[in-house]
Amino acid sequence: MNLHRLLIYGAAFAIMGLSNAVIPILPELASLSNNSSGGFALSLLFSAYFLGALGTMLPFGILADRFGNFKFIALGIILTVISGLTILLSENLWVLLIARFIEGSACGAFLPASFAILSKLNNPGRYLGELTFLFNAGLATGAFLSGLLADIYLKGAILIFTVLTFILTTCLFSRYRGLAGLENSEKAGSLKSSGLFIKPYRETKKLLSRSNFGLWLSSFLLNGAIGVLVAYYPDYSLGTITKAQLGISISSLYVCAMITSLFGGHFKVKEKTLIRIGLGFSALGALSAIKYPLLGFSSLGGGSGVATVGFALAVARMNADRGLAMGFFNTTIYAGLSLAPIIAGLFTGFVSFEKLFIANGCILAVGIMLKN
Repeated sequence: MNLHRLLIYGAAFAIMGLSNAVIPILPELASLSNNSSGGFALSLLFSAYFLGALGTMLPFGILADRFGNFKFIALGIILTVISGLTILLSENLWVLLIARFIEGSACGAFLPASFAILSKLNNPGRYLGELTFLFNAGLATGAFLSGLLADIYLKGAILIFTVLTFILTTCLFSRYRGLAGLENSEKAGSLKSSGLFIKPYRETKKLLSRSNFGLWLSSFLLNGAIGVLVAYYPDYSLGTITKAQLGISISSLYVCAMITSLFGGHFKVKEKTLIRIGLGFSALGALSAIKYPLLGFSSLGGGSGVATVGFALAVARMNADRGLAMGFFNTTIYAGLSLAPIIAGLFTGFVSFEKLFIANGCILAVGIMLKN
């Protein structure tokens, strides 16, 4: 494995691990500053990360096309260290919200650039599957360690992943010249391209064509369903299962996504088939999790892993700049993860969590019927 792919894979694991280490302890973090509106504070803490990613994914994808992908991979790693240190050192709700937003911005810098680099290699299905495997591995490990260590030290998993990301930052600076040399030709070509905003505007019009609408909406619905379930399950299960059981259940989502995404890149079937199979298992999992959390989260994760590889392959084959296309794809992911929990939060005052989760699963099932 060459150096730049090794760095991308290591960073994917660390960045995603830190982002998900917060999830099992969201109720405790929301109450640290004695905030009275605990439920709303919880949804804000969850969604601030995804809003940061949502707001930066597309512009960072455009800039990565012009100035070089590795610069934005480096930016993602550095911002992750800053956010991790801030979460470790602060108990103020507003500071934690800002840190989560920065953490999301780090993901916005990292994901389009890494997807763009790997999609240009020979056999992109394999490498995109491996990347999906590793960021799900990070998500699973973050949730699992957070639930496991919460009773010993509430921010124990956050500490572990902050240290890991700091080590990656050190490696990044020691190897930066060699890494930058790998994309000199790409940078040279991009700097000769048309204006910074004119070409992306034309490319965006192509991406937003009617033929692509079903793909973007399906991605939004899938990740919106995941966001709602992960955001509100800690509150829903409070007092019924332990933190360790919660961490294991949530991490099973990412473990199963790891497994299916790794194999999904090797399936000799069309992207549309991968997407529909994945959405079907995900809808079933979203509904099953209401009574059987481990089974439900596992099915949801397994389906999302297959569907994500299908989405990424479909986007990679679009006739558009890779950074922009992958930025747009990841924007639909984080639009779902950030906006769906906020919308669902508007109903939590008068709708039970169980009814909310039933509606969530039924809405996801609609995605299977969309033309992808």
